[in-house]
Amino acid sequence: MATVSVQSPAATTTTRMLSLDVLRGVTIAFMIMVNNNGGHAYWPFEHANWNGWTPTDMVFPTFLFLVGVTIVFSTESRLKRGATKRSLVPHIIWRFLILVFLGIFAVNGFPFYPWAHLRIYGVLQRIAVCYLIGSLLYLWDRRAASKVAILVVALVGYWVLLRWVPVPGLGHPGRDIPFMDKDANLVAWLDRHIFPGRLYEGTRDPEGMLSNLPALGTLLLGMLSAIWLRTKRTLESKCAGLLGAGVVLILLGELWNPWFPINKKLWTSSYVLFMGGCAMVLWALFIWVIEIKGWKKGWTFWLVFGMNAIAAYVLSEVLASLMGAVHVSPRVNLEAWIDAHSFAYIHPAGVGSLAYSIAFTLVCWLPMLVLYRKKIFIKV
Repeated sequence: MATVSVQSPAATTTTRMLSLDVLRGVTIAFMIMVNNNGGHAYWPFEHANWNGWTPTDMVFPTFLFLVGVTIVFSTESRLKRGATKRSLVPHIIWRFLILVFLGIFAVNGFPFYPWAHLRIYGVLQRIAVCYLIGSLLYLWDRRAASKVAILVVALVGYWVLLRWVPVPGLGHPGRDIPFMDKDANLVAWLDRHIFPGRLYEGTRDPEGMLSNLPALGTLLLGMLSAIWLRTKRTLESKCAGLLGAGVVLILLGELWNPWFPINKKLWTSSYVLFMGGCAMVLWALFIWVIEIKGWKKGWTFWLVFGMNAIAAYVLSEVLASLMGAVHVSPRVNLEAWIDAHSFAYIHPAGVGSLAYSIAFTLVCWLPMLVLYRKKIFIKV
C-alpha cells in the first residue's frame, strides 16, 4: 500500500529543500495539536465557526500548498532519472487510491466502521483528489501559464457558482436566501444529495465535493511556487519573489473578503488567496533562515514529522479513535479518563487543554522518531 524508503536524512535533504520538510513537519505537528485540543482550547486552536479565520484554519491549506510544491519537485526528479510521463500515471493513480483508502477506512471508519453512515469525504480524500488532478495537469503541461489560467477559472468560477447559481428548492443567493448561509448554499445542497447521512456536520461537510474546486487552487499555488523556485535566479531573489507574491495574495484575499468572505468550511476563493499567501510567506521565511542563512541544524523535531507526514497524521487519527472507543467504565472512555486524572487538574482549563494537545502530539512523535532514526520514510 505504501512505499517505504530507507535512506539517511542528510542524503535526502541534499536533493530537496530542507526548509520544505521542516515546514511540513511544523504543519503536521500543529495539525495533530488542533485536532486533539482537549476540549477547552483557546481560540487559536479552534476553527472559526463560519466566516473569518484563526491560526488553526491555516493548517490544512498550508499542507495542501506543500503537496503542490512536492508534485513539481518529485515529478521533475523522476523525469530527470529517466521516467516517462506515461509511466508516472499509474503511480499517480495508485497514490490517489491509497490516500482515499486511508481516509475512509483508517481515519473515518476505524475502529467500528458504521457502514450505513460512514463518512466518505475527509482530509486525505481532499488531498487525494487535488493530488490526482494537479499531478495529471503538471504532466500535461509543466508551464506556469496554464496553472495561472486554471487557478483563475477555479476561483472565479467557484464564486460565480455560489453567488449567482440558484440553490434548487431554496432560491437565489442574496435574494431568496442569505448568501453563504450555512445550510442553504450550493455546496451543502450538493453534498446532501450525493452522500445523505454521511456528512461530517450532518447537513454539510467541510471537505465536500464542490469545494474541491477552490482547494485545487490552493494546490496550484504550491505548484506555481515550486515552478518559481526552479527558475534560473539567485535563491535570494527567488525567496524575495515568493515573499512578495505571498503578501500580494494576502492583500487580494482581504480585498475579496467583503464580497466573498474568507471561510474555511466552504474553502472560499478569498480563503484560497489569503491562506495561500500565508503559506508562501511562511515558506519564504523558512527558506531565508535555513537555505540562505545556513541554519541547517536544530530542526530534528520537525523533520521527524515532516519526513513521515501522512503516516504521522494517520497515526494521530487512529490513536484518537482508539482512545474514544476504549472504555474504562460504561460511561467513560480512555480519553476522558486520562483527562480527568491529569490535565483536568490544570487551571485555567485552556492551559490544561494545551498541555493535553502537546502531550498527545509528543506521543505521536515518538513512533515517528523511531522510524526517522532507522531511516525509514513511508511515502504514501
